[in-house]
Amino acid sequence: MADVRLSAGFTLIELLVVVVIAGVLAAALVIAIGSSSERQLANASDRFQALVGHACNQAELTGREIGVVMSASGYAFSRLDRDEWRTFGNDGELRARTWPAGLRIALTNADRTVALATPGHDMPQLVCFSSGEMTPFALELGLGDAAVRYRIDGKDDGTLKSKRIEDAR
Repeated sequence: MADVRLSAGFTLIELLVVVVIAGVLAAALVIAIGSSSERQLANASDRFQALVGHACNQAELTGREIGVVMSASGYAFSRLDRDEWRTFGNDGELRARTWPAGLRIALTNADRTVALATPGHDMPQLVCFSSGEMTPFALELGLGDAAVRYRIDGKDDGTLKSKRIEDAR
């Protein structure tokens, strides 16, 4: 008679393979969740910098000043028509934009805090002049309690630079 062994459970190797697979999947999930807020923050920073650069180019090309109105919820572009600022509306490249949910912003000019716009107050905090100059500023963006922030510096000569800042934890 042949000796038939019945398996009553899993072998140690089978258990180890399952544990390794579960560990790899958990690590991938943690990396994906953790980096999505940083990716969102980087995208918001890049988009803002690109749009302000575009607005300043447009101001120079058209010979009309273009302003940026920033609030806690987002930002909008406006142009100076005679003595009144008029928004671009909701169409085109310079349409109003919203910040990602949970974004913290701090706007400064010459190391002084600049107040963010409130509803009904639409005077721009930043202006791109037709001469190619701009209001100097520093804008810091942070998302949630992430250790990473982005800082966008605008110089009076119209140059923009972005920098990633990591908090030591």
